[in-house]
Amino acid sequence: MSLRLATTVLAGSAVLAAACVNVSAQSVHTAGDVRFSVEQVVGDLSYPWGFDFLPDGSLLVNEVDGRMLLVSPDGDSRIEVAGVPEVRASGQGGLLDLVVAPDYGETGTVYFTYSEPGQGGAGTAAARARLVVADGAARLEDVKVLASMNRKTSGGRHFGSRIVPAPDGTLFVTLGDRGEEDRAQDPQDHAGSVLRVAADGSIPSDNPFADGAQALPEIWSTGHRNIQGAAIEPETGVLWTVEHGARGGDEINIPQAGKNYGWPVISYGRHYSGLSIGVGTEAEGYEQPVHYWDPSIAPSGMAFFTGDAVPQWRGDLFVGALKDQLISRLEVADGKVVSEERLIAGEYGRIRTLRNGPDGALWFSTDEGEGAIYRISGAP
Repeated sequence: MSLRLATTVLAGSAVLAAACVNVSAQSVHTAGDVRFSVEQVVGDLSYPWGFDFLPDGSLLVNEVDGRMLLVSPDGDSRIEVAGVPEVRASGQGGLLDLVVAPDYGETGTVYFTYSEPGQGGAGTAAARARLVVADGAARLEDVKVLASMNRKTSGGRHFGSRIVPAPDGTLFVTLGDRGEEDRAQDPQDHAGSVLRVAADGSIPSDNPFADGAQALPEIWSTGHRNIQGAAIEPETGVLWTVEHGARGGDEINIPQAGKNYGWPVISYGRHYSGLSIGVGTEAEGYEQPVHYWDPSIAPSGMAFFTGDAVPQWRGDLFVGALKDQLISRLEVADGKVVSEERLIAGEYGRIRTLRNGPDGALWFSTDEGEGAIYRISGAP
C-alpha cells in the first residue's frame, strides 16, 4: 500500500472507522450498565509507548527501543520512520511520547519525547520534526529539540514524560525526577517539573519564572516525582497530570503556574523500604493533589474522552495503569474527582498510552514485549 503525507481530514467518522480498524481479536465487557467492546487493531509491537493518528487514519507509533513506525490505515503494513535522533534506550528510558501537531495538515509537524544521551548520562528531551512520507518511505526532517533536561545522569528511572499541545499554542512537557528525589525541589534543575515552551522552543513571556530570577524560565510547576500522563481538559483548556508515587501516593494534579506539588517533602505514599516520606501528607507552601491512590496502581497515560462511541463516558477522565494493568475511569466535576470505576483489570497487560481516536473510540496501547494497540467502543 502506498503511503503519502495526508493534508486533509477524512470526512465522516464511519468511513474513517472502517479504514482504521483491522480487528484480529474482540471481546465484550460490562461496567455498570455500560457494555463495551475491546478490539485489537495493531499487534506485534515491541514495547509501544506513545502513538497518535495522522489525518488519513494512519498511526504513528513509538517503540521504546528507538523505532518510530508508520502503520497504514488498514493496519496491514508498517514502515520504520527514518531520522529519529539518537535515543538512550535503557531502563525506563527510550523513545517515549508522540503527538501529531494540531496543525499537522498544513505543516506536517509531529512532537515527541525521548531519553537524550549526553554528558553525564541521559535526560528527557522534547523535540519537533516534519514528517515526510513519499514513495513508500517515511522520514523525519528539520528535527529541533524544544526542551532538554539541563542535568543528565546515568540512572535509568523516572524520565516522565509527556508532551501536550495547549489551546494557546504552547507546549507542556513533563519530566521525572530521574530517581533523585531532591532534584524536584531545586528551581535550577529541570528534574521533577512541568515545563512550558512555545512551539519553537522559546520561553513564553507569561511563564511564572520567565525572567529567570527565581527558577529556570521554562519551568511551569515543580515538586513532581514522575509524571507519565498528561491531558488538557476540553471544557476548560486546563492541564491535568498523573504521576507515580513511591509505595502508594500516585496522584493526579492540575499544575498551576509557579506552584510546588511537594515531592519529596510531602506525599501520600511511603518509601519502598516502608519508611515515611518527608514531613507527611501536607505542609505550608505545597499543593494538594486532586486525587491519589494508595496502594499504587502505577499510572501512565491519561485522556479525557471526547468521542461518541460510548456516550455515557463522554467527558470522563481515563488513566491507564502499568502495575495493576487496568484503565481507571474517573468522573470529574469542577476540578475534582467524584467517582472511580476500574475497567479491564489484568486482561490486556500494562496500559501505557490512551488516545481519543478519530472514529470516536478510546484507544490504548500495552507496554509489553508483544505489545498492541486496541480500541474501545460501544457494544450492543
